[in-house]
Amino acid sequence: MLKYILLGIIQGLTEFFPVSSSAHLVIAQKLMGLQGEEIAISVVLHLGTVLALLVFFFKDILKLLRDVRSMALIAVVTVITGAIGVLGKDFFESLFSTTKPVGIALLITGVILIFTRFVQPKRDKLNLKDALILGLTQGIAIIPGISRSGMTISTLLFRKIDRETCFKFSFLASIPIILGAALFEAKKIGFALQGDAKDHMVGFAFSFLSGLAALALLKVALKKAKFYYFGFYCIIAGVITLLFI
Repeated sequence: MLKYILLGIIQGLTEFFPVSSSAHLVIAQKLMGLQGEEIAISVVLHLGTVLALLVFFFKDILKLLRDVRSMALIAVVTVITGAIGVLGKDFFESLFSTTKPVGIALLITGVILIFTRFVQPKRDKLNLKDALILGLTQGIAIIPGISRSGMTISTLLFRKIDRETCFKFSFLASIPIILGAALFEAKKIGFALQGDAKDHMVGFAFSFLSGLAALALLKVALKKAKFYYFGFYCIIAGVITLLFI
């Protein structure tokens, strides 16, 4: 059970910190000897973090449901990301069992995050072009090692969107995709839970709790313009992965 507690904590922290939860889960599962059930575990833990999203952004979600324009933009993001995920399903899943591509992807994420230090946000409204680009980058972030939150927040920062809007829209746009991925892999979740449902539920609970903590900390870091600090961590993690794992 300790393995699943650790995986839950890793998932909760790294899902929202821009350091790639999928990369950390691939590495952790290899070190813990859990190969063979990577996708099922990953999806169960993602459900814990999506619950954290729903709780943390509950008021924002209620406002969003009354904002037709924002809902339409999120729909555009979701369709593009979903199409990339479905079309590249086999390719993306193959990357969950190896670590070298993860290390390279972490280095790429790190460089992108560091470059956000030099952007100057100017606006608080997204347009259709922003949504189209966001959908593409969120789709690319399915690759383990490419941080979803890192890519989407960075994309919006590069598009000159203010930090608070980047934070909220990035995560609100992720909810349909995470839920969709969970439904898409529902059979694998059911198969995994047949053997050790208790362990998976413990992982789910810890991913939820650590996810809430990570969201609160990331919000502060982004507000204080310290978001790029995570880039240095990604580069160090990428180098360690390539050299030693």
